[in-house]
Amino acid sequence: MTRILGIDPGSLSTGYGIIEIDGNHARHVVHGHLRLNEYNLGEKLHNIFVQLSEIIDTYNPEELAIEKVFVHRNAESALKLGQARGTAIAACAMKGLNIYEYTATQVKQATVGKGHAAKQQVQHMVRVLLCLDSIPQSDAADALAIAICHGHSRETLARIPYADSAKGGRLK
Repeated sequence: MTRILGIDPGSLSTGYGIIEIDGNHARHVVHGHLRLNEYNLGEKLHNIFVQLSEIIDTYNPEELAIEKVFVHRNAESALKLGQARGTAIAACAMKGLNIYEYTATQVKQATVGKGHAAKQQVQHMVRVLLCLDSIPQSDAADALAIAICHGHSRETLARIPYADSAKGGRLK
């Protein structure tokens, strides 16, 4: 059994979700989002690092699945997203987690069955796949979907030493 931490990084809200994978079965452990109300970017990044470190210490995931960066039309937004993502990866790397990344299309394909699904479809399928009582908040649902995607992919990736991260896989 493996615990996977999924993270949907953001500079306003960072979603997280932890699942356990046992063969083909996924079980929900916890999910939520880190609210980042500070105005100072440095404080936001510090809080991402500290809060994720506490979540890792509490729930002991072994692997991180995180969404790959995509190009924003707004360069400033892209930079802030990249900084939040880098901070989340650093927190997980410091705790010794194996790190894997996936595109939004791969995540949607793994959870909904089509790569261009709407957010509501992802939220609904996460609830169904993990037998949740209610639909998770959007950032948390995305984080759980990323963890589910990795859960589906990890057996294959385990057979490929240092899988090419360009195709969705382990960061080198």
